[in-house]
Amino acid sequence: MSNHLDLKKGLDIPLKGAAAPTVAKTVKPGLVAVKPTDFKGFLPRLLVKEGDRVLAGSPVLVDKQNPAILVTSPVSGTVAQIVRGEKRKLLAVLVQADDSQEYVDFGSKVPADAEQVKELLLKTGLWMSLVQRPYGVMADPALRPKAVFVSTYSTAPLAADTEFTLGDRFADIQAGVNALGLLTDGGVHLAVNKAVWSSTPFHKVEHAITHEVSGKHPAGNVGVQISHIAPIQKGETVWTVSPLLLAAIGRVINTGKLDLTRKVAVTGPVVKNPAYVVALPGTPVKELVDVPADARVIGGDVLTGETLGADGCLGFFQDQLTLLHEGTEREWFGWAKPFRPKVHSSSWCYFSWLTPKKKYDMDTNLHGGPRAFVETKCFEDVTPMDIFPIYLIKACLAGDIEKMEKFGIYEVLPEDLALCDYVDPSKNDIQAIIQQGIDLMIKEMA
Repeated sequence: MSNHLDLKKGLDIPLKGAAAPTVAKTVKPGLVAVKPTDFKGFLPRLLVKEGDRVLAGSPVLVDKQNPAILVTSPVSGTVAQIVRGEKRKLLAVLVQADDSQEYVDFGSKVPADAEQVKELLLKTGLWMSLVQRPYGVMADPALRPKAVFVSTYSTAPLAADTEFTLGDRFADIQAGVNALGLLTDGGVHLAVNKAVWSSTPFHKVEHAITHEVSGKHPAGNVGVQISHIAPIQKGETVWTVSPLLLAAIGRVINTGKLDLTRKVAVTGPVVKNPAYVVALPGTPVKELVDVPADARVIGGDVLTGETLGADGCLGFFQDQLTLLHEGTEREWFGWAKPFRPKVHSSSWCYFSWLTPKKKYDMDTNLHGGPRAFVETKCFEDVTPMDIFPIYLIKACLAGDIEKMEKFGIYEVLPEDLALCDYVDPSKNDIQAIIQQGIDLMIKEMA
């Protein structure tokens, strides 16, 4: 069964530095970080101490509120350090990997029902792969979602090519779809890039409801797809999982071993030879790429990624690094220049619309600071959802729960309105405002 979803609104960011479809190197595990901060809604309690031995798949952290939810080690080795921040907040568990990896044997048995799927995902730590909407928190094992959604089509700037990274893991993806289908009555919805429909292996996946998707960013966002396929109403929940972690779920079913190895796209204008690196989550950035002194390292894409820094580590959900120049220079005359050939504009303010295929060496410079909230239709032009983004943003700023519900807070995460940050003439942090509203909803509606 296949459905078509053609989205007209949106904007593709013409950024230089896309990764070439080749693997530049494979990083051997060294010091690997397990970061509880990767998981929203997870309250960590340590299960290990410095000097303890762990295997790949051994539990390292447990949720204080639900002891069945575990975070496991991606490698075998010795716990080298427990990293804490302000007020002793747990930031990371650092594991020094062995030269030869040993795995917990979970057994390569195909789950027969939902309870067996839950048991397997919980004890392997892969339960953390499931993100629950609304609010984008870790999934609640006590719930049965309306449906499960997977998007194999990414439109984010310089995003990893799913066809290249996972095209050879069809068996794992099929096993993952079969397992997650047992967790819901609404089925597993799989979004595929319409442009490569005939060549992609993903359209062959069975026991899934397939959707051919086309359009500019954010057409590839799973939240945008949900809003057109099965909008979330008050009291409903859906679960989402990235294709990367769907393959990891299938791998543990097929082999009985937790293997989170992934192809990471190292991208951005700063990178000399953008390509892919095979690595594990928690791998230090310095082992993945040489970082210049004037570069900002982002885990993920430039719109929604996390600033890692040269001393940071790859996150659990991340399969992309983006390096940008830090924009510290002040531009003579700035926006008042009549001609700026090196600057991209989402409107017709400059002449970038005459060269639609040109890629730009962008940096982190905002070219100004926050100012009075200017109300235009630019947000609606880049938001292909049946919501009024400007009214939702204002409701979040006001903390008005009734209006947030009315204008679509259940349907969005900050990533779905990330383009509003890019086009906003007032330079407000729109994603932070949406997250502020979501945090209020969690607090007040719990």
